[in-house]
Amino acid sequence: MRTRLPSTRVIIIASLCFLASMKLEAKTIDPYKVLGVDKNASQREIQKAFHKLSLQYHPDKNKAKSAQEKFAQINNAYEILSDEEKRKNYDMYGDLNDNPGFQGGHPGFQGGHPGFQGGHPEGRGGYTYFTGGDWQGGSKTFSFSSGGSGGSNSFGIGLDNIFGSIFGGGGGGSIFGGGGGGNMFGGFGSSANTERASTVSPQRLTSINSHIYKKEIENVGMTWTLLSYRPMSASKHVQYFESTIEEVASSLQGAVKVGSINCDKEVSFCKELGIYPHKAPKIFVFSYKENGIGSLVEYSGHLAAKNLKAFIQEHLPRFSKRTNLNSLDHFGTTAKLPRVLLLSTKKDTPVIWRVLSGLYHKRITLSDAEVHDLSDPRVKNIGVDALPSIVGWLPNGEKRVLKTGISVKDLKSAVIGLSKILDNFEESSKKQASGQAKKAQTDPDDGRIPLLSQSNFEAVCGARAPVCIIGAFRSSKAREKLESILSLVSQKSLSRRPNGGSSSSRDSISYALLDAAKQQSFLNAFEKTGYKSSNKLLIAYKPRRGKYSVFRGEMTMEEVESFIASVLSGDISFRETRGKPVLEH
Repeated sequence: MRTRLPSTRVIIIASLCFLASMKLEAKTIDPYKVLGVDKNASQREIQKAFHKLSLQYHPDKNKAKSAQEKFAQINNAYEILSDEEKRKNYDMYGDLNDNPGFQGGHPGFQGGHPGFQGGHPEGRGGYTYFTGGDWQGGSKTFSFSSGGSGGSNSFGIGLDNIFGSIFGGGGGGSIFGGGGGGNMFGGFGSSANTERASTVSPQRLTSINSHIYKKEIENVGMTWTLLSYRPMSASKHVQYFESTIEEVASSLQGAVKVGSINCDKEVSFCKELGIYPHKAPKIFVFSYKENGIGSLVEYSGHLAAKNLKAFIQEHLPRFSKRTNLNSLDHFGTTAKLPRVLLLSTKKDTPVIWRVLSGLYHKRITLSDAEVHDLSDPRVKNIGVDALPSIVGWLPNGEKRVLKTGISVKDLKSAVIGLSKILDNFEESSKKQASGQAKKAQTDPDDGRIPLLSQSNFEAVCGARAPVCIIGAFRSSKAREKLESILSLVSQKSLSRRPNGGSSSSRDSISYALLDAAKQQSFLNAFEKTGYKSSNKLLIAYKPRRGKYSVFRGEMTMEEVESFIASVLSGDISFRETRGKPVLEH
């Protein structure tokens, strides 16, 4: 065994000398020329040039013999110019041969490993190995780097480390990948690479952790694009992914936010979300397409800005309810939230409105409708004379035209401008609701619902009332609940339009209370048992036709309004009474 050691030593030294001589033959390449940018170019210009050239020369897409070498040079140049310190050093020292950051590599080194090429994406004159696969996420990149402590050759492998590893000596990591066996090109996990790879991370994407995710992303209503990555295994791809995401985010400013999650640092968080990348980085969109809660959806398409943008747009919020002009008559019958309607010529909900529907889905009920003709009477009746237009309804049913003839420069300014309009309308809604509450407290007689009796029945629920809403109660608590809800509902502009005509809410609906414990015979006219099992209920009574409908569900403002709206729109069935209801003394 001892007699073979010198020959082994000679072979290794000879190999390293050969590789070192190859590096000395390499030409220095100006990174500015490689990217085709001026020496005064901004970081944005450098980034755009890198992105364009990377797409053009990536070996998976460009099969030319020189594509791999050119691609490596592009990555090498970008690594230098995107790092202010490296760029400063290059500008100061130029293409000095003793500066390993700008070596072009040796194009002839292909023996046995067709993926190796000159130039290193991290600017260290090493070699990068592409394992094949698709740039969509399957391609994997490994590299040897130059530099290191004394005694290193052009691959960053010290002779002391080599012989220490072979002969069991101390110092350094094994060139065999840490465990005996394998060849010299198996040592991808050296300490030098580990230290450098761990520093490679997206520089311009917001760093996301569990706290930020729950506070700023989950259920907030804004669409996010997230890059999950592991610096240790995907350092060569991170900058390219980041560049693509940034380009898309720039074109969708105001509609999408971007962030990155370091899954080597946030291991449990990434696994909890199901976004842990084993090799190449992954892109996810927090989508509201499937439900109102939102969920992460992985992008698995081609990594091109156009494709990614289309994917993100598809997953923007869809909280705005698509409606039609026939529903405008009942837009004032909303519940707790103010309602805003967008009228436009679009066949589908516009992107801007989808973005706003996410931002305001907990504050305003948004809808949108397509308009073919401004001369349509249904459009004229709400005061719209230009498209697109926004119309709002306050909780009391009051209608306001918020904006007509909307024009926008870009998505970001449109979202900001329309947000101000919605914010102001929401504030008006709150003031109106507050004013109603104060008025009810200071003037309890105003809007009070009358208690049905023999003396007032004809005036309240007689033949002149098309519909009479009667709240029947059997306890004082039930009476307070019904009176409170009906008092607020009675102040709203609820109306119906029989036979194409129109009438005010006062002519269409009347409201009353009934003491069910004292007026059992009255209720027997509607139901045989007189609803004795119900503590409170609503009866929609049509005295002219002798028909009625009953609501015994949960007595909330929203449910009561929904019931009354259904009565007015004819979406609820009526039955004939058992006889004419009669009030006792």
